Amino acid sequence: MEQELKSRVAVVGGGPAGCFCAANLQEKCEVTVFDKKPPLLTLLPTGGGRCNISYAEYDFKELAKNYPRGEKFLYSVFSRFGGAETLEFFKDIGVDTYIQEDMRIFPVSNSAKDVRKKLLAYLNQTKFLKETVLRIEKAGAGFKVVTDFCCHHFDKIVMAVGGHSGYELAQKFGHHIIEPRPALAGLKTKEDFSSLSGVSLCGVLFTHKGISGPAVYKISSLRAREDFPYKISFDFIGQVDFQAVLNSNPHKSIRNLLSDYVPKSFAEFILVRSGVNPDEKSHRINGKTRDNILSILQNFEVTALGTVPDGEVVTSGGVDLKEINPKTMESKLVSGLYFCGEVMDIDGFCGGFNLQNCWSTASIAALAIAGV
Repeated sequence: MEQELKSRVAVVGGGPAGCFCAANLQEKCEVTVFDKKPPLLTLLPTGGGRCNISYAEYDFKELAKNYPRGEKFLYSVFSRFGGAETLEFFKDIGVDTYIQEDMRIFPVSNSAKDVRKKLLAYLNQTKFLKETVLRIEKAGAGFKVVTDFCCHHFDKIVMAVGGHSGYELAQKFGHHIIEPRPALAGLKTKEDFSSLSGVSLCGVLFTHKGISGPAVYKISSLRAREDFPYKISFDFIGQVDFQAVLNSNPHKSIRNLLSDYVPKSFAEFILVRSGVNPDEKSHRINGKTRDNILSILQNFEVTALGTVPDGEVVTSGGVDLKEINPKTMESKLVSGLYFCGEVMDIDGFCGGFNLQNCWSTASIAALAIAGV
């Protein structure tokens, strides 16, 4: 009996999504990964070099809430391949994990290099070609892939490369691209916070260019589709009976009093901004000044002028999800063309969500291609 020929699959992009798709396909298909750069390089800086593999939320709808773009689309995806399946895969290839108090999941080795090494070792049945894909064309029932070296023929294509090259390849097949914009980025501000550079409170890190930190990354993600400038208001002190605090510490300087709630340098900054001498004793602070100080702390307004790329490199935008089948990751426009990872208009917050998008969409694409 003749052995059945394996389907030939080209994966364009050797990042986390492309390699994970190949890893789930290589036993059933002949898989070739195209990337000019060494595979999984973009995995190395994730999680600050520790590789934030996933997030410990196993309800697919709750997990999907962490994606400003793609939430409903990911319901079907996460219901079939979520965090639990991800951890099982990595355990099988020798990557043990642990969960932090903030529910982020990391390898026990705390090393993205280790995760990369083990995933590449597992990809021993996958062919890697260091070639740039210039264009992809339909060729009968399959596809012709033209690179900077030669032409190749495949039965199916997986688009797993983000950025302009991936968008251009998708556009040539008629796909609409949602305008890419930075997400999970620091923000350049109208206000000068250079004197506060390095000061952090409530998830906001002040920099010489503006503001950064976890809270700012989340805001930049939620508002990634908005035009600049826009205003942001932070509550740095919450509800407090400020008059009672003043009465209890009459001989304490207002700067030292506020330093019980915020960093001393920040306390001095807002006092100077309010026209108050930082060395003024608390009992000399009148009602009007008290209310002004409290108002600034509870409604600290910042004007964002643009983004500063200092967080994870994540883009809001990409291939329109309306043109992709969430149950298979196959294009609704071109049979045999699949998508996974950040080339699609999906992006999540910090915390392992963007890698989880890669693992899950890549797995669903692989299951569909393999006919499982």
